[in-house]
Amino acid sequence: MEQRDYFEDVYDVVRLIPPGRVTTYGAIARYLSLRAGARMVGWAMNAAHGRDVPAHRVVNRIGVLSGKHFFGSPTAMQDLLAAEGVRVTDDRIEQFDKVLWDPTTELQ
Repeated sequence: MEQRDYFEDVYDVVRLIPPGRVTTYGAIARYLSLRAGARMVGWAMNAAHGRDVPAHRVVNRIGVLSGKHFFGSPTAMQDLLAAEGVRVTDDRIEQFDKVLWDPTTELQ
């Protein structure tokens, strides 16, 4: 499978994350059985600009907005999440366990 196919598979999953929910790079990688794991999902998110992909809903494994520097301004990712009702303090999602969306369980 080509890298581009991996990216499209990642984008398809990210498009399914409901507003007000988030998932992690690792959760997507596990769901898709990606050999390069969370890092490949991160690369896909970095390349998602200009596509209809809600990349702001993908965070690291502890709920930190680790990809925020790819959103054009230091607060853009947080602002997009806040508009959906997700609260963020110091670049970390509050009540992360309550807004976490795991494709492995949600897409059975």
